[in-house]
Amino acid sequence: MTNPYEVLGVSETATDDEIKSAYRKLAKKYHPDNYANSPLADVAEQKMKEINEAYDTINQWRQKGKGSGSTGSSSYASGGAANSQFYNIRIYIQRNMIDQAEQMLDSIPVSGRSAEWHYLKGMCAYRRGWSEQAFSYFTTACNMNPNNTEYRAALNNMQSQRAYNYGGFNQSNMQGDAGCSVCDICSAIMCTDCLCSCCRSGC
Repeated sequence: MTNPYEVLGVSETATDDEIKSAYRKLAKKYHPDNYANSPLADVAEQKMKEINEAYDTINQWRQKGKGSGSTGSSSYASGGAANSQFYNIRIYIQRNMIDQAEQMLDSIPVSGRSAEWHYLKGMCAYRRGWSEQAFSYFTTACNMNPNNTEYRAALNNMQSQRAYNYGGFNQSNMQGDAGCSVCDICSAIMCTDCLCSCCRSGC
């Protein structure tokens, strides 16, 4: 795999601010909006994915204290930057820029619409107040990747809301252990709204 520092055009001793600056410059240059009607759109999209993966990987290394060199390269090769192609989309959703997030999601070919794609489409629908669409997307995401706790928390949140809306919330609470607790519902809402830890640092 390509060294992520080389992708961003910085040295492995670069400061966090230098890395962030290099990322922003490249992201601005290769953003899909700049190539909407260009024959180079596919090339720019691929380059943008590579840039996102590189930036995400470097951040993961530094947060875990792995630094760089052979250990970092091994981590990169083993898939430490999985799903980072959706990094910018998550940022848009976190900032409530839903139109931009959906534009990027809809530009992804059907063959690339993974469980995370459905989850993020569900988050867009959720932010717009489209509960049924959100529930459908979250369900698909969980079916595709049933072990993902982020997707499961979002689906549980929607199920709790549907139960409440259709009069099932109070009934389930009266069933003791068979139903959800208020704490479970609050936890699901908090987990869903946070999206992912990588978004907290911003870019």
